[in-house]
Order: sequence, then C-alpha cells, then structure tokens
Amino acid sequence: MNVASKHKADTVFISLILIIVVFGLVALTSASGPSAYEKFGDSYFLLKRQIVFGLLPGLVLFFLLSRYDYERWKKLSWLIYGVTIVALLLVFLPNIGLTLNGARSWVNIGPYSFQPAEIAKLGVIMSTAYLLASKRFNLDDWQTGLIPVLAILFPPLLLILLQPDIGTLSILVVILFCMLYVAKVPINYLIILGLLGVTVFGALIWSAPYRVERLTIFLHPELDPQGIGYHINQAFLAIGSGGFWGLGLGHSRQKFQYLPEVSADSIYAVMAEELGFVVAAGFIILILVIGWRGLRIAKHAPDEFGSLIVVGVITWFVCQSFLNIGAMVGIMPLTGVPLPFVSHGGSALAAALAGAGIIANVSRQSNLNH
Repeated sequence: MNVASKHKADTVFISLILIIVVFGLVALTSASGPSAYEKFGDSYFLLKRQIVFGLLPGLVLFFLLSRYDYERWKKLSWLIYGVTIVALLLVFLPNIGLTLNGARSWVNIGPYSFQPAEIAKLGVIMSTAYLLASKRFNLDDWQTGLIPVLAILFPPLLLILLQPDIGTLSILVVILFCMLYVAKVPINYLIILGLLGVTVFGALIWSAPYRVERLTIFLHPELDPQGIGYHINQAFLAIGSGGFWGLGLGHSRQKFQYLPEVSADSIYAVMAEELGFVVAAGFIILILVIGWRGLRIAKHAPDEFGSLIVVGVITWFVCQSFLNIGAMVGIMPLTGVPLPFVSHGGSALAAALAGAGIIANVSRQSNLNH
C-alpha cells in the first residue's frame, strides 16, 4: 500500500467528520430507544447494530482509504464499475433481494443485510471521475465525448430506477451534473441535460399514482392527515414542539410511536424536537462547513481525477442531507433517503466514511496552504 505523505491530511475536515459521526451516534441513541425496545426488547439494539455494521467497518475503511494513494484507483476503475453493477443486480435475485417499503433495495446474505445503492454512490462517483479525467473523450463534442460517457454511466442509474429508488437516483443525477460542470462540459449541454432530467423525473412521477399522491400531499399535507400526510404532519409537530431550545436530549414525545421512521428518515425531526432550533440550525451549518472544506480540498487537488472525486463525494453528502432535512421541514417531498452520518443504516455509514477517507487522502496530497 502506497502511503501518500506529501502533506498532512486536512485535520479540519477530519475533525468535522468526527464531530458529525459522534453527534449522529448521540442522536441515534436517543431517537431509536423506544422503537428498538418495542421491536427487540433492547433500547440500544439499533445503536449496537450501527456501531458493529456501520461505524467499525467504516472507520477501518476510512483509515485504509485515507492512506491508500487515490491515484491508484484509476487502474481499478473498471473493476469498481463492474462491482457496482453486480451489487445493484443482487437486489433482483430471488431469496437474496429484499423488498422494503415498496422498493427492492436491500440484499440479505446470512445474518447481514446491506443496501447496494450506498455502495453504488461511491462506485459511480469514482467511475465518473475516471471517465471525465481520462481525456479519452472530448467533452466539447456531445457525439464523440458526452454521449459515450453518459452511455457508460446509464446502466447503474437504470438499475436503481428499476428498484425503484427515486431518492437515490435523484442524488446520483445531481452528483453527475455537478461533476460534469466541474469537468467543464459546455453550459449549453448542461442546460439540455437539465431540461431532459426534469422531463424524465416529471414522467416518472406521473407514471405512478402513488408518486402523484405523494407530490399532492407534499403541497397540501392537511388533505390526508391520517394517510400519506401523517408522516410530514408529525414531523412538523415534532419540530414545532422543540421551539428555540428544545425539550431536552431524550425528551422527545414524537419518537414514542407517533413519528414514523424515527431512527432513519425522520431523525432530524426528533433532533429538532429535543435540541431545538439552535442545534438543528447548527447542524445545517456543520454540513455546509463540511461542504466548504471539501470544495477547498477539491480546488487544491493535485489533478483533475482527485478534484472530481472530492466534488462527487461532497455533493453526495450535502445533497442527500438537504433532501432528507428538506422533507422534514416541508420544502421537499418525502423520498426516504437517510441523513448521512446520522440515520440508522450500517452500509450507509460505512460508505460515507469510506468516501470521507478518500477525501482525506486527496487532502494529504494537496497543498492547502495556498
């Protein structure tokens, strides 16, 4: 393993990741207690799973990837792409793929289950960075450059669509769009792709009645307070109950079987209820600071490959965070995506820490003093 040692890793970025991970464990401990006790007879069951299947493997991945020269991933890019495709195909295999909440997004192998889409986010980012930085494709020419790149990236997006997991698909589309922008794809091409993306997502919504219903209730949650609107109304109640200072850590009322998915999609609402506006707003600022620090690393990366990887991972963290938080505060439809580093989900936490480890490695080879 080649250890990159041109500079010290960005300690500010690593410290911010450590803060959000520790904060996430505290928030999860409080939010998951009642539901974990009801389902498993142990208030700390979900916390233990998060540590064993998410935190510990994630820390190992973070350490290894922060030390492994990211430039070596170029030679493994097609292998990473192949592993991503295979992982996404596993959800469609009988007796292996699991269907939860109407989406076939989970794989169950023995006692362990994981979500391949979380692995796919990092895999797509690294594959895209390789394609855009390889200079094999002239991105100024849509016929010989942009279209071939998009054609290569289409299969993993299609497999996620077929699950269907519109939330993850939305995040990946935003990631790809940002990476294409950083790779200096002509603006007129990006505008066309943006309009095409909006059209496709509009068609996806109107093609499924339940998605139309979700969108309608998002605009008017009071129309179905006991059905689809129940989740968002309970989230509003939790956030409103927290006020400015909160009810106190551990004192949420909505987590006692009122608010759905308190340890996953809705954990931000519980956080706001217990810790109030000050901490809830501070958490958003923390995400923005992580994003700013990551973009600073990308700006000073030694090559385009490293810069694109960092931009992709940071876009993933920030976009997914605000998609989750936006749903809880009523400015985005509910999509079921977890809050990075905070929501329960071992594969999600491990993948996020792996992505952060790669950023740390890029920072190790960057001169951030300029």
